[in-house]
Parts: sequence; structure tokens; C-alpha cells
Amino acid sequence: MDQRRTPGERALDLLGHPTANAPVPASPLAFPDGGTWRTELPSCEGPAVLEAVLAESARLAVPLHRVSQGSGVWMLTDAEIAEMVAACAAAGAELCLFLGPRGSWGPAPVAAAGVRARGRDQVAGCLDDALRAAALGVRCLLVADEGVLWALHRLRAAGELPADTTFKVSALVGPVNPMTYAVWERLGADSINVPGDLTLPELADLRAASAAPMDFYVEAPGAVGGQVRLPEAAEVVRCAAPVYLKFGLRNAPDVYPAGAHLREAAVSTGRERVRRGRLVLDALARRGADGGMSPPGARLPGKLLRFAGTEG
Repeated sequence: MDQRRTPGERALDLLGHPTANAPVPASPLAFPDGGTWRTELPSCEGPAVLEAVLAESARLAVPLHRVSQGSGVWMLTDAEIAEMVAACAAAGAELCLFLGPRGSWGPAPVAAAGVRARGRDQVAGCLDDALRAAALGVRCLLVADEGVLWALHRLRAAGELPADTTFKVSALVGPVNPMTYAVWERLGADSINVPGDLTLPELADLRAASAAPMDFYVEAPGAVGGQVRLPEAAEVVRCAAPVYLKFGLRNAPDVYPAGAHLREAAVSTGRERVRRGRLVLDALARRGADGGMSPPGARLPGKLLRFAGTEG
């Protein structure tokens, strides 16, 4: 089936309406395993949420390549991290934890600081989070600061972090132009979250500038725009591959930083994110675009470009 033409397009043809404009160019790239897309479930805030998410994933047959958490490494105990690492390993999913601290949560929060690390001490705190998480078996870290990413990549290149550690750029600082996207790759990013409001031509522009895998909210939380792009999932894959399709949830309560007082909301919204994933997979199948998924357990990004002196 031609993934660019929906049944709706054929119906318009029958009614005598003009054919849509020429499609946005397809991406020629893929993950090293040959797949063009993987899945990610965000906002998996702790062991209780992870347990519910993995159970719902099995029930609805929604494979998860990656689950990510937004509250931060420092909001989890060592025992909780170890439990999550073990559960993800058993399920064949990659666990990604957010690094902190962040400027907006500091002693004098300033909105303009956003989630970037403010000052030398916050950078040191992020690196401490990374080293602690890596020692507990975490191999994917979620980063929201360019300087922190560069420092992490240099530590990885120097052997201070495991060579198979991957760094994911947060949606809260995602690039909106191809030049910035390419810079994030060269700073050490292994996947880069972009805003959910980017058009298909804009996504194609980013892809033309860099081979780094793209993270894309098919449905975005309200805090990062609230876009619902489910009908475009097949086109996103075609134009942006290799891409992680993220199963977000609009109109969900803000649970950051999470804890026992928000457990019920975090668990119920986690389950609903999995159901949203089922809707995405069904939409891809209806377009004949569901055959390009990476094998379960796939996680590495392939060879990427880095600034001189830190290749690898």
C-alpha cells in the first residue's frame, strides 16, 4: 500500500477534488538493525508505574523499546533504580532516567532557567546522577543541557561511563532547526526529542542534517504543546526515520516530581499511554506502515558524528 495515500485521499479523488501536493521526501536512513521506528513510553515514574506499564504492554501487545522517566535519578532510591533496571531487562526494554538537578527546581527558581543546569554545582549534580545511575545498571540517560551532554560524552569517550551508555535529549530543549539538531548530535546525543508541532517538511529538514535518531511525541503532553499527531504517524516514520514514536498523553496531570502521593495518577496515566500506543500501532497497520519496527530489545543508535577528539 502507498503509505502516503489514505482511504480518505481516494474518496476525495472519487469526488473530483485535486490530489494532494507532492509528498515530503522520504528519509533514506534506518537504525543499525534495519528498522525505521521504535517505541517509547515516557513518564514512567518509578517501580509501581513500570510494573503497571509492562503488564499493560503485554496485555495489549504493545512492544516497548524504551521507557523513560522525568522526575530524575535523584528522586529514586538505589533499590528502586535496581528494581526498574531488572524489570526492564526482563521485558527487553531500555530504561532511560532523567538527570538533575535543573534550574527551574533550584532554591530561587527562575522560569528562564528552564530545565538546564544552572551553575557549576548543578552540572556536577547531573554528572553525579549519571555516574550513580550507570553504576546501578542504567544505560540510557535523559539530558536537558548542552554542557551536561558534552561533559557526559567526554566521560563516555574517556571510559568513565560504559561505552554502550546512550544519551537522549529532552523534549523540553528540543531543537527546531537542522543546524541545532546537528550540533546536539555532535555534542554526544544518541537520540534527540523534537517538538511535536514541527511540520513534516521541517522534520525532513532535520533528518537531512543528521543521522541521529529522532524522538517524536505522536501525542504530546500539555506541558510541551499537547499536539495529537496520531493520523500522521506513518508519515512521521517515512520522513523522519530512524525515529522513536513516543506515546504521550494530553490532558494528563503533572506528576513531576513523582512520589507516593501521586502514585494513582501516575499508574493510571501510564496505562493509558500504553493504550495510546496500541492506537498508534493500529494506525500504522491500516496504512501498511507497521513492518519497519526494530526488533524487540534493540537500543543502539549506530555510528554518529561527534566533535573532533571524542569520536566513538
